[in-house]
Amino acid sequence: MEAGTTVMQQVQISEAVLEKHVYSVWALPREDVRVRVKKLMEGLRSEFGGPQFEPHVTVIGAIRLTEAEARDRFKKACETVKAYSATVEKIDTGTFYYQCVYLLLHPTTEVVEASALCCSHFGYNRSGSYMPHLSLLYGDLTDEEKKKAQEKAYILDEGISSLSFPISHLALCKTDTEDKSCKSWETVDECSLQP
Repeated sequence: MEAGTTVMQQVQISEAVLEKHVYSVWALPREDVRVRVKKLMEGLRSEFGGPQFEPHVTVIGAIRLTEAEARDRFKKACETVKAYSATVEKIDTGTFYYQCVYLLLHPTTEVVEASALCCSHFGYNRSGSYMPHLSLLYGDLTDEEKKKAQEKAYILDEGISSLSFPISHLALCKTDTEDKSCKSWETVDECSLQP
């Protein structure tokens, strides 16, 4: 035991180290794409509400781990996943809060393989097939509101549906899915992918 700490303090420190949180792995678009997408996201939020969050492509969503486990698995994933390209297929809408309005990406071999590699390193078993997407708006909107938001997105950025961009960075993020404001979400680690 360290000098000056009580047994109770040691137990609290140990519990904090072993505490599990919800983590996600995000693929990050390069800066010019992030700026463009943020502008679109802001335009949608101004009319439809919803929280502010960083533009990202979810590679692994919501896995509960200790920080040490998450960092270790992230480091191993970063060593094997190579940089890749993503291409927008269309603006689409989903059925739940975190996939309200999004850019649906073409599920090319390299996009799907990047996610599969990360999943294998994290021991993450996806319940269905991977749907690569970049969310534009989180919210509980009606189907009619989602359709309006989808139309508004096309108006705000006419060329967005033909956007292609490189993915050369991954981020490990603490993403408490109970926090719909996204204010507690934070980037824990980031890595550059090798070409």
